[in-house]
Amino acid sequence: MNRKMGIAVLSGLLTLPLAAHAQGVIGGAERGSAEGGYAAGPVGAAVGGVVGGVTGGVEGILGADEGPRFHDYVVRTHRSSYRYAEPLEVGSELPPQGIDYYSVPEEYHVSPAYRYTVVNGHAVLVDPRTRRVVQVID
Repeated sequence: MNRKMGIAVLSGLLTLPLAAHAQGVIGGAERGSAEGGYAAGPVGAAVGGVVGGVTGGVEGILGADEGPRFHDYVVRTHRSSYRYAEPLEVGSELPPQGIDYYSVPEEYHVSPAYRYTVVNGHAVLVDPRTRRVVQVID
């Protein structure tokens, strides 16, 4: 019985990077937990949540394969760019006024808690509650 559980957990771990590839820390953890739970029950769910969260965190909020496609979407929408004098990086706090934030279409699998805008010609994902940049999309 223990051997079967170990094989199931190992199998789940080997497939988790693929399963967690989508949506940053939160999405990766959710998806990894679901896939791990399916493959190996409660133990697999716990391990899958951790591995999925780490994988998602490495890729950012918007998955690595979604970045170029999302960038093209932003270019096609012709949003005006806000001029920001400070270096633009993750963690930058944008000013409280003068910036328009837009919903990210569901097809990009980004949490509805985040919005996007264009700053210095770059599409950025922002937490609108704190106005902090959470990802710069190039």
